[in-house]
Amino acid sequence: MLLSVLDQSPVIHGLDARRALEETIALARRADELGYHRYWLAEHHAIAALADPCPEILLARLGVETRRIRIGSGGVLLPYYSAFRTAEAFRMLEALYPGRIDLGIGRAPGGDARTAQAVGGGKFPDAERFPEQVWELAGHLQGTLPADHPFKRVRLQPEVDTVPQVWLLGSSDFSGALAAQLGLPFAFAHFINARGGDEVTRFYRDSYKGKGTPNVIVCTFLICGETDEEAERLAASIDLRRLHMALNVDSAVPTPEEAARHKYSAEERQYVLSQRARAVIGGPQKCRRELEEMAARYGADEMMVLTITGDYATRLRSYELLIEAMN
Repeated sequence: MLLSVLDQSPVIHGLDARRALEETIALARRADELGYHRYWLAEHHAIAALADPCPEILLARLGVETRRIRIGSGGVLLPYYSAFRTAEAFRMLEALYPGRIDLGIGRAPGGDARTAQAVGGGKFPDAERFPEQVWELAGHLQGTLPADHPFKRVRLQPEVDTVPQVWLLGSSDFSGALAAQLGLPFAFAHFINARGGDEVTRFYRDSYKGKGTPNVIVCTFLICGETDEEAERLAASIDLRRLHMALNVDSAVPTPEEAARHKYSAEERQYVLSQRARAVIGGPQKCRRELEEMAARYGADEMMVLTITGDYATRLRSYELLIEAMN
């Protein structure tokens, strides 16, 4: 089973965004050494706990820092941008790092409504055109726009003989159906929506209209500790972070010490436990077993793992332990 990484460049309380970006670069180098298949960066805006609003810029650095691993976006929030401009940016990355670039695209705003308006130049990004944008973006990159399209004859640069691989991301049946209709590979975000995803990926495969074969990535949140007990201790920071999100508390990722001090009410405890379905948490063998079970349930060709803990060393160690267990 192929194993990949999704990185949101988390900011840990007491540290800053510059440190978060340095840790992303270090983790990408290590993931390359360990044999992970892909390394994707996510786009978010005006969120204290996440440091990457423009993955295409950070990807240019990761290409220099790595040698083998595919790098890409997970994803670019296309409603904010023109399809052509996005195609140009990723064609440039492909020219720099041929055969290694993925362009994952999504339609969520990646922040609150006011932030979305700011990013969109005063207008809330309207996702109604998203299917057309995705079709146009793929057409620009693959040279398949119809002859009567107004931008058919616009030159897409840099002109190179390889193209980035376009992935459609989603956590609903809408995205799965659109990926099938357009013949694109599909990445399902289990870490966002843990219910019904197996039905979505099954429908995607059954309805796929592309020339090749359908391809599915499933992305889950995962914390792998030396033992099940250690993983539970590490997960306390994310439990508290999820509670903060539910309460609209915009703060950095809590440290393990902060998480240990928090006294949960019965209602708060019930809430954080209800979110655990989106994650795999345990020692190496438990993580391997649950990851393999999830891949089988979804019919996934590849599993992608998002790991955030309350310190960067244990985040990196989680990825090391996981791939050791899977090999």
